Amino acid sequence: MSTTIVRMQQASRGSQFRAVRLHGADPAQLDPFMGIDHAWMSAPTFPPHPHAGFSAVTYLFQDSETDIANQDSLGNCVMIKPGALHWTAAGRGVVHQEDPAILGRTTHLLQIFINLPQHKQNDAPFALTLAAEDVPVVQQPGVTIRVPLGSYGDHHSPLTPPTEVTLLDVFLDAGAAFTLPVAAGQRAFFMPISGDAELDGQPFGLDDLGAPILAPGATATNHQLVAKEGGAQIAVFIGQPLDQPVLSNGPMAFATRESLNAAAAAYHRGDMGNL
Repeated sequence: MSTTIVRMQQASRGSQFRAVRLHGADPAQLDPFMGIDHAWMSAPTFPPHPHAGFSAVTYLFQDSETDIANQDSLGNCVMIKPGALHWTAAGRGVVHQEDPAILGRTTHLLQIFINLPQHKQNDAPFALTLAAEDVPVVQQPGVTIRVPLGSYGDHHSPLTPPTEVTLLDVFLDAGAAFTLPVAAGQRAFFMPISGDAELDGQPFGLDDLGAPILAPGATATNHQLVAKEGGAQIAVFIGQPLDQPVLSNGPMAFATRESLNAAAAAYHRGDMGNL
């Protein structure tokens, strides 16, 4: 299983929003994920906007200073609390918006864009929510692992999302080691949230904007994360590639041009609703 270190990009919108972004050089590089924003937001930044053809997932880190107020055109109004996760399966189309619950206080989050299998891309949209207290937690010497999506060992997230993926929020004390098994055919990648670490002896960290990506292998493999001085927090992503085309106009992505054009037309007609 080969490892590639990808350089993440920094982005900002004024003083109220900044992000470190991991997006593949081509759609296959992160498949079934489409991109990740590791972001800090302290004021409304993005007005109501549509999504279609994939899922938009918000995971709020436990050190967030306030909740995120999420609402969508399905009528859902959810307060995402620190440590919680909210999954919007956009399907054939939904409009949503997310803002800090208390303006001026900073939310610290992952915005995760996950592709839908082609046969689900035109399904009706829906949302899933996982409360912070329902996230499984695994304790190992010097290591804490939260499991908001998927599984680690015998610990399984209670959510059953439309695309089967794993998200682990891993905290490592200085020098602590964490072993990650990756099944045959699965892709895994690692996003540094704080500090510096090594993956199988290869260094990466938030300061140098490095994110290791493991290409799918023919056999199951084990990989070791080790935190450097000061400890580290690493978000781990695992998924089975969907190996399908990705055609996008920005807020929408489908496997066919026909579905993409139909979703764009539906949005402009107002068929996706409004807030």
